[in-house]
Amino acid sequence: MIEEIRIRGAREHNLKNIDIDIPRDKLVIITGVSGSGKSTLAFDTIYAEGQRRYVDSLSAYARQFLEQMEKPDVDQIDGLSPAISIEQKTTSRNPRSTVGTVTEIHDYLRLLFARAGQIHCHRCGQEISSQTVQQIVDQVMQAAEKTRFMVMAPVVRERKGEYRKELRQLQADGFVRVRIDGVMHELGEEIVLDKQCKHSIEVVVDRLVIKPGIESRLADSIETALKLADGLVRIEEPDTAGQLYSVKHACIDCGLSYPEITPRMFSFNNPHGACPDCSGLGTRNYFDVEQVIPDPGLSLREGAILPWDSRTGYYYQALLEALAEHYHFSMRTPFSKLPENARLKLLQGSGQEKIRFFFDQGERRHYYEKPFEGVLPNLERRYRETDSDTVRENLEKYMSVVPCPSCEGARLRPESLHVKIAQKNIQQVCAMAISEAGDFFRNLELPAKQAEIAQRILKEIRDRLGFLSHVGLDYLSLDRASGTLSGGEGQRIRLATQIGSSLMGVLYILDEPSIGLHQRDNQRLLETLKNLRDLGNTVLVVEHDEETMLAADHLIDMGPAAGVHGGEVVVAGQPQQVVDCPESLTGQYLSGALEIEIPPNRRTSSRKIVLKGARANNLQEIDVEIPLGVLSCVTGVSGSGKSSLVIETLYKTLAQKLHRNREKAGPVKQILGLEQLDKVIDIDQSPIGRTPRSNPATYTGVFTDIRELYARLPEAKIRGYKPGRFSFNVKGGRCEACRGDGIIRI
Repeated sequence: MIEEIRIRGAREHNLKNIDIDIPRDKLVIITGVSGSGKSTLAFDTIYAEGQRRYVDSLSAYARQFLEQMEKPDVDQIDGLSPAISIEQKTTSRNPRSTVGTVTEIHDYLRLLFARAGQIHCHRCGQEISSQTVQQIVDQVMQAAEKTRFMVMAPVVRERKGEYRKELRQLQADGFVRVRIDGVMHELGEEIVLDKQCKHSIEVVVDRLVIKPGIESRLADSIETALKLADGLVRIEEPDTAGQLYSVKHACIDCGLSYPEITPRMFSFNNPHGACPDCSGLGTRNYFDVEQVIPDPGLSLREGAILPWDSRTGYYYQALLEALAEHYHFSMRTPFSKLPENARLKLLQGSGQEKIRFFFDQGERRHYYEKPFEGVLPNLERRYRETDSDTVRENLEKYMSVVPCPSCEGARLRPESLHVKIAQKNIQQVCAMAISEAGDFFRNLELPAKQAEIAQRILKEIRDRLGFLSHVGLDYLSLDRASGTLSGGEGQRIRLATQIGSSLMGVLYILDEPSIGLHQRDNQRLLETLKNLRDLGNTVLVVEHDEETMLAADHLIDMGPAAGVHGGEVVVAGQPQQVVDCPESLTGQYLSGALEIEIPPNRRTSSRKIVLKGARANNLQEIDVEIPLGVLSCVTGVSGSGKSSLVIETLYKTLAQKLHRNREKAGPVKQILGLEQLDKVIDIDQSPIGRTPRSNPATYTGVFTDIRELYARLPEAKIRGYKPGRFSFNVKGGRCEACRGDGIIRI
């Protein structure tokens, strides 16, 4: 068996025809200065060739659905295992994606609550037990005498298919009528259903009138319906939605019946489980007065109402002038100093009170009277009625997000939230920190029957929660949106997911997993990587962290410098061999021969920004002073509130005040010292553009400057060139053969 991955003649990007042997089933670290070729070797050569070989192993039919992969520029690679890449790519920004769904723990929780949960009535809160046929009969007979109703069996509920065989069988069994998707049909007629659409089919078992003596017939009809619909029966009166009963789950006191408890009832991505008001998002958008009027110190004439400022045209300005005349206020008065009644009418409308408006047509002014709609109702109506994506995106800038008032951010229906285990529903479990959830499931005791059912489910949940704790993510909660995670957190979640799969003989390639991780948790991450190795896998890590490099079985130092001066293997072997190598820049820093000197003097400043009462996310209404004109560092363990303070509170507040940014900032009572700043810039960890036309010159602005320079040269002026003529993104300047990409695919 080959004990190493042999690479010969690797020339991808800046690699200089290198040959290297990488031991299998070891923890291998690739290090070196930025731009030395680490990621090129790990991802663009080893991983790319592993993926290409996997795709080539599939059938021609399967390959047509996959993107064709180019062979990396390498002569030969032997001993390659199936490769899995865990990169620092941005986590999903889908608002429905959470830590629980990404790690698949939420899927096991749905199964656990569906099979071992105790149902409670969402009206009275009492436990729900099985309902007998006689109890259903008694409830139906409570209706007024001579009330007409139908006994129906819901045999198909929101499922795809044609159901020809089932309909023929119902007719053979003697049934006459069915209701399909709300429309009544005779079983004798031809019924054609679209197999790609979901359908609901209800069999009309009997039609009755409430009167003494029908109890026996009603009981027989209900039993027939229950047999057809697997324990469900619908009693429907004319012009009503009907009442669904179940012999499995029903509340005797309230008369509420639950359908069969299935895992989809606990999914906010499924209409059977999602809150109907917010469609499972847990939040609702609304037009925020603070976004519509970001600076109440401005007057209406100066554009206090941002969506209705002078740039939107004459129409809205004429409306405001008519309102000013009617309510006797000045267009030049700051909005904050207008009478309270005038501010209320402006925002919410005049109700039934008519206002005398006008519009100008040439030199004539025409008048008309009607109630004033109000700024906020106007924006809501335009957002609701428009078919234009551009208009919708523009209006969304003035909206903020609040928890859904129906589900209070839980995302699920009331019926789903009242299925509990140990007096906790699925949302309450997901809201726990991972460390707290781990303790909950370790100490969970269930009745004997439920414990037997849930044994294997609980094992998977406990193991996956343990993996997340081992990679230093025990402070996260399962309902945390994946879009709010940092790059390092997202990568470690994917790492924990891979550990849970327990694969063997795999080549794992990771991209700096220690990013965003506090040194306190570094040892736990290393133990996780070693566990992955001990399962029988090769773990290849691109890393700069000293502790991780010293823990490696095999260390590869790329260099000696960056770009065209790199692309070579300086030294490879055990960490001590790299430390002892005088040519290795990494080794000199590991040995202490080179180090980053601590400055003898620190700069001080009397100017500062003061935040008072910051309480975004987990901030405990803190007061912070940040000096200006110096280098300030905010640190702390993962999840301590660093980003909440710096990005969510400080940056977004400054961007609102200085640049009229519409992104909602974290709540803060007061911020002092703004007059000392002119501009604020957020340099985040967002990935650089991946398009083939994006390069350092384009995103630094240098390319724009060069285009301007060439357009002003005498030769260019004579030919009538403009800056666009020198752009590979504009048709007039780009090469027609490659359309500005610089490459031609064959």
